[in-house]
Amino acid sequence: MHSKKLNYSGWLILSLLLVCSPMLLQASDTAPSINQDQGTVAKDNGKSIAWGSLSVEDQTLLAPFEKNWQGFPPGRQQRLRKGIKRWAQLTPAQQTQAQKRFARWQKLLPEKRQRVRDRFEHFMSLPPAERKRLRKQFRDFRNLPPARRAILRERWQKMPPAQRRAVMERRQMQRQINRQQRQEMRRDMHHQRRH
Repeated sequence: MHSKKLNYSGWLILSLLLVCSPMLLQASDTAPSINQDQGTVAKDNGKSIAWGSLSVEDQTLLAPFEKNWQGFPPGRQQRLRKGIKRWAQLTPAQQTQAQKRFARWQKLLPEKRQRVRDRFEHFMSLPPAERKRLRKQFRDFRNLPPARRAILRERWQKMPPAQRRAVMERRQMQRQINRQQRQEMRRDMHHQRRH
């Protein structure tokens, strides 16, 4: 474990990791709880963590927050505590990648940041099976050769909004039908393209 004291930018990176890292999203016990009725991240109503009850290592890593610690809501205290443990477990390469992600995050306009937050909340409100499927699709896409990913991104970006919606609706429908129906639909689509 790395027991370095994190600076302010390190904490900002850590916060971004907690929100955006696909690796961290896989751990269901560390994800924020979701209010299924409202589709929003629920605040943790746990007990406040006294500064003196933290381990020496935790106090060292959380030192930038010591002055304000008792003023933080219990949920934030718990997320910070979990976050420093995750940060310390990252390899230097993963920490570097997180720093790059955070640099990109800082350059985003406030509206774009809000869209990212909204998408994250929406993602977390999905059923676990759907989140698992989306993570798999993301891994599959990420594993494609860079040239193929670029082609797919460009094709998607050039599509008019109506065509994008049609593609998304078709994918949603495909997920809801059985294998035989999917094969028949593919044959029909192939036949339509040929004529």
